[in-house]
Amino acid sequence: MKINILGAEYEVLYQTEEENSKLRERDGICELYTKQIILAKRPHDIMDVDNIEEYWKKVLRHEIVHAFVFESGLSVNCNWNEELIADWIALQSAKLNEAFKQAGCV
Repeated sequence: MKINILGAEYEVLYQTEEENSKLRERDGICELYTKQIILAKRPHDIMDVDNIEEYWKKVLRHEIVHAFVFESGLSVNCNWNEELIADWIALQSAKLNEAFKQAGCV
């Protein structure tokens, strides 16, 4: 699957740890210079995940946020915790979108 991030085309891939060693400690990565978002085929702590579909959606949203931060230039010279912000946006994006729809501002 390909998605548009501020005019840049990113490819979303699913790989195993064997295929991509960067997934050893992570369930997803955003490769900024190759324009790829890579999700692990299986989460590391599969026993801790009750709803795997919703978990993967959250991981994908998180990595998409990283791509938006990079493509917008916000990743340069910022003194904020990008992981924290990416997690917050990934977790709250559906609620934000719903509130925007209710307010008629999207």
